Amino acid sequence: MSAWVLPDHIADVLPHEARHIEDLRRDLLDTARCYGYELVIPPLVEHLESLLTGTGEALDLQTFKLVDQLSGRSLGLRADTTPQAARIDAHLLNRQGVTRLCYCGPVLHTRPDKPHATREPLQFGAEIFGHAGLEADLETLLLALDCLARSGVRGARVDMAHARIVQLLLAGVHLPVRALAQIHAALAAKDASELTSLTQELPLDVRHGLCSLVQLYGDSAVLVEAGRALKAFPAVQESLSELKWLAGQLGGGAVTFDLADLQGYAYYSGVRFSIYAQGASDALVRGGRYDEVGAVFGRKRPAAGFSLDIKALVGAAGQRALRAAVRAAWTPDDGWRAAVARLRQQGETVVCVLPGHESEVDEFQCDRELVSVDGRWSLQAL
Repeated sequence: MSAWVLPDHIADVLPHEARHIEDLRRDLLDTARCYGYELVIPPLVEHLESLLTGTGEALDLQTFKLVDQLSGRSLGLRADTTPQAARIDAHLLNRQGVTRLCYCGPVLHTRPDKPHATREPLQFGAEIFGHAGLEADLETLLLALDCLARSGVRGARVDMAHARIVQLLLAGVHLPVRALAQIHAALAAKDASELTSLTQELPLDVRHGLCSLVQLYGDSAVLVEAGRALKAFPAVQESLSELKWLAGQLGGGAVTFDLADLQGYAYYSGVRFSIYAQGASDALVRGGRYDEVGAVFGRKRPAAGFSLDIKALVGAAGQRALRAAVRAAWTPDDGWRAAVARLRQQGETVVCVLPGHESEVDEFQCDRELVSVDGRWSLQAL
């Protein structure tokens, strides 16, 4: 095998796309900072038990493992940064009030999580700890939408679900782990016949409630229909009210609901959302409430947030014009060198054209040239 061949679903990022990714990274971090989120940079590698405890257990199959040559302990390469942010909040910052954290860095997956996806996403995320009210859920949702808008994404649509609905329907019903997993799988696949078969032995109201979820997806009318179909479960009505309130706060934005969506059901503890957009075949953003995330670190705190892959975002984000640059043919003249330095200090991109390469075309949008006029170096439009 050639030495330059990379592993499957791992790729170099070449200059044009890398520039776009870096522009997006800066915009996203600036947007989060405008909301009061503080940047943290967790390590790429940690002790395995730290990464794969609590809600991190769901990441086991996605986590690369290795042995620390210094200590002999098992290490893991992070597959998700959210548990690390929770560890920082619970164990290092240990603040009493609300904490807002954001991060941006690579994560590594043992296998792609969707067809044609990279195994090395560049994950950006934001988490808010310490507030149990819907205001925190709304803040993360609005921040996610603002991040997409700042990135040039058009046609954003929010799809909402609620992790507690299925939990509440099954409260008091004791099921083997395997049977519960089968019900979750049937709901996720919207397999009505399989779900009917799996719930035959359950109480009639529970069976009816679970089977009705398969049909409960669509626009806001779904919440009204769900209120009628699940009226035997008063606690579920609260969850539906939470979804209705959040959707109402989005100012008429496109919102849909899927009450049978159980993606991340072992992780989320309340409202969860996915955001889709034009030009993207899958969700660009996933997030919601996960109040259990910090419990394993000795400090269970309310938490909500979201994450996205900037590499995937590039495909849906609008194309950006190249930044204007200055072309400067190299010369040993001291005045030329001082002029180039001055332009760069002013924030200009100055591309030096080296001797013998005057006809080459590069990726920079050079719209001006540094020329000598009457012994003074100045800019001239190309």
